[in-house]
Amino acid sequence: MKEFFRQHGLRILAVAAAVAVALSLLTYFSSTSSVLENIAGVLTYPFRAAATAVSDWAADKRQYYEDTTTLKEENAALKKEIADLRAQQRQAQADSEENKLLRELLKLQQQRRDFTFVSTAVLAHSESSWTSSLSLNHGTDQDIAVGDCVVSAEGYLVGVISEVGLNWSTVLTVIDTDTELGARIFRTGEVAVAEGDFALMGQGKLKLSYLTSDDEVLIGDQIVTSGLGGYYPSGLVIGSVESLQTGDDGLARYAVLAPMMDFAALTEVFVITDYDIVD
Repeated sequence: MKEFFRQHGLRILAVAAAVAVALSLLTYFSSTSSVLENIAGVLTYPFRAAATAVSDWAADKRQYYEDTTTLKEENAALKKEIADLRAQQRQAQADSEENKLLRELLKLQQQRRDFTFVSTAVLAHSESSWTSSLSLNHGTDQDIAVGDCVVSAEGYLVGVISEVGLNWSTVLTVIDTDTELGARIFRTGEVAVAEGDFALMGQGKLKLSYLTSDDEVLIGDQIVTSGLGGYYPSGLVIGSVESLQTGDDGLARYAVLAPMMDFAALTEVFVITDYDIVD
């Protein structure tokens, strides 16, 4: 017997231990559920875990899609709101500019009740080394004629109508080389001639010529139309004296005039179609 245990003792202990473990497991499983149920549970656990993971992933994706869709809708709504606000801002700015323009025009109309105005939009501004002109959207349909003066809302002289059609007209600005106007120094009443000059036009300026040695012209003097001869209305502001120069002959004096507005910035001007003639 001792020899038997010596040879097989380890095997007997191993079998006994296995039986003990089996009995323990059987006792545990039998106290909770059947053996088959527990075996089935163990075998299906990976599949149930995988199904749960897939379900959780799908739920996360669905939530992400819903959140993304909501964010896109909110983003689109915000963009529309911003666009509407910007449009309102542009409209408010346009209304403000229009109101300012109308106030200036009303002021001019009150000051010059002898003027008949036609409002017209500036379609294009053309400037080169030999000409400076504006294209307008009205012509003979509004009784505009060649020779009519064109002013800004402030009453500053823009130029003179040079061509006219049924629903269009062209203005040569005061700096164009073909422009020549009877002028007067507002401060002293002395008369001269305001005319476009080829060299000065590139600088956006014009010349006040035929000054006599007795003319006291000062920098900053305002120059207006004289109205003499009835060709143009009187008192329209042409520009201000920027500098005094002497001609190439060393004798003739002239003044360089700076116009009162930026022609390229004009969007609407007013054509004087009728006025009282000054004798």
